[in-house]
Amino acid sequence: MAKVQKPAKTAHRPVPARSAARPAATAVQAVKGGKPVARMASKPAPKPATTDNRADDAPIVALNLPPAKLSPAMAAYFKKCQDKLGFVPNVLLAYAFDNAKLETFVAMYNDLMLGESGLSRLEREMIAVATSSQNRCYYCLTAHGAAVRQYSGNPLLGEQMVMNYRVARIGKRQRAMLDFAVKLTSQPWNVEEGDRERLRRAGFTDRDIWDIAAVAGFFNMSNRVASATDMRPNTVYHKQAR
Repeated sequence: MAKVQKPAKTAHRPVPARSAARPAATAVQAVKGGKPVARMASKPAPKPATTDNRADDAPIVALNLPPAKLSPAMAAYFKKCQDKLGFVPNVLLAYAFDNAKLETFVAMYNDLMLGESGLSRLEREMIAVATSSQNRCYYCLTAHGAAVRQYSGNPLLGEQMVMNYRVARIGKRQRAMLDFAVKLTSQPWNVEEGDRERLRRAGFTDRDIWDIAAVAGFFNMSNRVASATDMRPNTVYHKQAR
């Protein structure tokens, strides 16, 4: 009987090595419940964004203007600010490179904002903020927004003046005052007798109208100088009267 030849044994093929190009995410496995489970390789944590760790008001301005020696009057004024407020407003420090400019700025500010007027101090601060809001002046919105909060005892009003005075629940007198100041800021060429007459009907005298215009004009100037120099408000303002 012819012998049946057994089939030749097939040689085991070598298992190809795992491709080096294969993603590491599928190359690592863990056993969970007896079954192999693919484990994604952990990604390195993203690096935190680079931040400037300096205080927001350091430096006060972006210009290299070394401070001059203060005159006796201005040295006394700075001490008064420190004693009364607990700090010297950065706008004064910014002007301190030139005593003549500093003294002129202080005199004009004190006359307009603190002197005798038919406008209350709160109303003058409201004009300052509404005007500065049109010009998006970081310094003046921060400092005088805090003043509105303090004088009014109403943090909400301070925020509304900064963002959009038209949402504030204020009287017709103050609304007319702010409408005029904002128009004078954004469209001064369009101010005419009808605008002045609306202020008179709201109860303002001609002297009051002068004061509204003077405060708005002063802050338009201040806004532009602050923006041009990247003037930074004292950080203490951010927490005041909240």
